[in-house]
Amino acid sequence: MNLHLQKSKLETRNSKLSITGSKSETNRLLLLQALYPKISLENISNSDDSEVMLQALQKLATDNWQLTTEIDVHHAGTAMRFLTAYFAIQKGKEVILTGSSRMKERPIKILVEALQQLGAEIYYEENEGFPPIRIKGKKLTNKKVSLQANVSSQYISALLLIAPKLENGLELTLQGEITSIPYIKMTLALLNEIGIETSFIENKIIVKPLFTIHNSQLTIESDWSSASYWFSIVALSEIGTKITLSSYKQNSLQGDAALVEIYKNFGVTTTFENTTIVLEKVDNPKLDSSECELAKQTFNSQLNNSPDIAQTIAVTCFGLGIGCHLTGLHTLKIKETDRLEALKNELTKLGANVSVTNDSLTLEPSEIINESVSIKTYQDHRMAMAFAPLALKVPIIIEEAEVVSKSYPTFWDDLKSVGFTITTNCNSKM
Repeated sequence: MNLHLQKSKLETRNSKLSITGSKSETNRLLLLQALYPKISLENISNSDDSEVMLQALQKLATDNWQLTTEIDVHHAGTAMRFLTAYFAIQKGKEVILTGSSRMKERPIKILVEALQQLGAEIYYEENEGFPPIRIKGKKLTNKKVSLQANVSSQYISALLLIAPKLENGLELTLQGEITSIPYIKMTLALLNEIGIETSFIENKIIVKPLFTIHNSQLTIESDWSSASYWFSIVALSEIGTKITLSSYKQNSLQGDAALVEIYKNFGVTTTFENTTIVLEKVDNPKLDSSECELAKQTFNSQLNNSPDIAQTIAVTCFGLGIGCHLTGLHTLKIKETDRLEALKNELTKLGANVSVTNDSLTLEPSEIINESVSIKTYQDHRMAMAFAPLALKVPIIIEEAEVVSKSYPTFWDDLKSVGFTITTNCNSKM
């Protein structure tokens, strides 16, 4: 489904929206809930990824489990990594874990080898190092494992989540410089919240075993990655525009809460009021630059700890007519698509001058935005949502717009509620 976003203006300058629970927190807690059934959860994410996790975990709990059961996670990378670890410790269960054609191109070898160090039985069904994989669940007694520290934090979190159910716990050594630390700390904080003892000193993480817990009710914070598109919308709007989002915490576990500081550079302030945040456009961007003209300014940021907001930031900068140099993006090449190349391709169509390396993106300042460009989304939810705010500047077309259901199913409805004009063809409104 292709959506046509007409050049829009917010109908109200003080909108209020509720954002679904964090996908990152939800998927971690769903796995922990499966390991510890006394956990109850509130504000679960309504994303496709979380639904895939829930269905897979419920399938294991059914009485009609076959000798070998196939579970398809579709495009859900988090589910693939977390479930690989989870099924590895389900004694007596055999699973073939598979996914979409893109998922079969996304590497899993690092996690598989780490689990094999612990004694897991995992085999590749097609190509070495990639899904689908066959997992024969068993009791794991080894406790020591090491892997490179600059890998996706999801590999590390997958190991940490099953660690308290290992007979001897886990001692994980990370080799080299650690990336995505906030996501590792998020996992450890959630373990601590249900009573599991952990330590993270230098490059060593220790998780102590804990086989039962008392009743525990947890409320999941709303998703900061989803909030990023509203930061972008406010940044591209008139001074005085306000949008209120719920429910958020000032001491968030989510790395993407870095948006609060980052978007100050684009004239957006964030005020915490109880469980809500109020975003307000208070000024035009003011960046450090020797040039007075806005078009000569460039925003620089290291995003090792929050790579998922890189697409949003790049498009925001383009919409404001300023440049950016974003680094620490090496994990973006193995996401739903190669996000760096995808950004380069689609921004170029809009008139931008963009260059990328294996871990960075550089956008030159420009005041030109081509109108009615059709944005390819590459089956990537973040491509669709990151580019949508440009409709405040020019008409734009988003291809395969339904892909937003992966993390934010109500995104297009929420845009319409604040004044965006969206049609599925030239004559009928969405």
